Amino acid sequence: MAYSAEGSVAAHRGIVMTYLLLFVAAVLSVAGLLNDSDALLDAGWAVWAVGVVSGALRWRRNRRRFASVEEAEAAAAAGNTRAMRFLASLRKLGGDHAEAERLLRAAVELGDVEAMWDMARLVDLRDSPQEAEPWFRMAGEHGHFFAKKLFRPGHAFNRDGSTPLEPDGGRTAPPGPRG
Repeated sequence: MAYSAEGSVAAHRGIVMTYLLLFVAAVLSVAGLLNDSDALLDAGWAVWAVGVVSGALRWRRNRRRFASVEEAEAAAAAGNTRAMRFLASLRKLGGDHAEAERLLRAAVELGDVEAMWDMARLVDLRDSPQEAEPWFRMAGEHGHFFAKKLFRPGHAFNRDGSTPLEPDGGRTAPPGPRG
């Protein structure tokens, strides 16, 4: 199963739904206690159960994607961007930044927003924040939560408020190769 930007959005929605269920459960439980209402308490317990089960299933499904590096390499060769990011992380930790960049660029070409963020972090580590800015911008324009924060007025890449993100995603092509 390929992991794409759409998959990332779906995963984010699932996490949000789990937290929303737990929040609603808390509200129902407190309201039931304050109003001495067994119906609200019962509803709260039911929603707690659904939220906890939802979170447990999500954790179980995501806790281990690849049993071995070889399995991840096969998945990456088949176009799985999650595997590409996993392998890029291993290469980055091993000091092979060129291979990490190659893997991340391949994932970016397939539209993986997390790969855009990871590429920005790699360039920031290897070169400078200024050279990483186009990658952070691309991730932000494609909806990456933390990357968007960097371009708020007064933040790292938009100190004076003159360089906000383009609302329509602006850039679609990744920055050119390192020279």
